[in-house]
Formats: sequence, structure tokens, C-alpha cells
Amino acid sequence: MASDTGPSNTIKLLHLLFLSTSWGMQVWVTFVAGFVMSRHLPRHTFGSIQRELFPYYFHISSTCAFLNLTLFALQRAWGVIQPTTPIIIFFTCIAASVLNAQWFGPVTSDVVAELQQVESSQGLGQELGLAGSEPRRQLRASNPRYRELARRFALHHALSSLCNLLCIVCNGLSLHHLAAQLSAL
Repeated sequence: MASDTGPSNTIKLLHLLFLSTSWGMQVWVTFVAGFVMSRHLPRHTFGSIQRELFPYYFHISSTCAFLNLTLFALQRAWGVIQPTTPIIIFFTCIAASVLNAQWFGPVTSDVVAELQQVESSQGLGQELGLAGSEPRRQLRASNPRYRELARRFALHHALSSLCNLLCIVCNGLSLHHLAAQLSAL
């Protein structure tokens, strides 16, 4: 039971709920759904699903990170939690998820849509997974616009993936910190 000077059980529950929701969503989208869909769906279908799914994913991740920071700060204000490292971790998670939500995600989606247009005009995009990579390589070699779009996609996708992995690490560290505070299960 919470003391008069500490956070209520509701605050603690909300903190755990937002942290576990974010962590679970990130692990599922990154390590399960993405790999399964990329191997079993036509490339353009996979890209279209990601363009629709990722804005929600990035905004939910940003919201959970912000709410976690807020709830953690409340617990710290009550004197229950002292270290500042978790606050830095939450700020890092917020920054990375906001970058994905506001910049990398939308730019990557726009570039994918343009890539798909060029590929469709060449009869490409319905192959499963990595199949058909040779025709795309040939298209990159012969079409400067496609080559530039592919380069932009690779850059923004890599930066978005880096931000996503940073959020996963931050949430993993936050869960570790939270688990270390438990006296019993």
C-alpha cells in the first residue's frame, strides 16, 4: 500500500502499464511482425502495411515514453525514487520516438511510395520477400531517379531503425531498473 507521501498504487500501475505496453509493442513489431510479413507478403503489400501501421506505432511509442517520464518524475517528486539515470533514459526514448514519429517515419513512407511507383511501372513489387532483388539492382543501375530514391530510403530506414532500437534498449533498461526495485514478486 502507498504511503501518504508516495505515489498511489494507481500511479504505479499506470507506469508499469505504459512501460510494458511500449516494450511489448516494440518487441512484437520489430522482431516478430516485421520479419514474418517481410517474408510472406508481396513487397508492395508489406510496404503499404508499414506505411499505415508505423504512424500509429511511432505515436503510441512517443505517448508511452512521455507518460512514463511524467509518472516517473511524479514518483521522484514524492521522494520514492532518487536516481536521475532513468529520467535520462526516458528523455532519450522520447527523443528517439518523436524523431521517428515526426521525421524519419513520414519521410521513409513518402520515399517508399515513390519507390513503389517506379517499381510498379517496371512490373516489380509483387515478389515475396527478398525474391526479385536482381531486377531491382538492374533498375538502380539504369534509372538515376530510382537509385536516388533507394539511397534515400536506405538512409532514412537505417536512421528510423536506429531510433527504434534505441527505444527498445531504453525501455529494456527501464524495465531492468523497475525489476531491481521490486522486493518480491
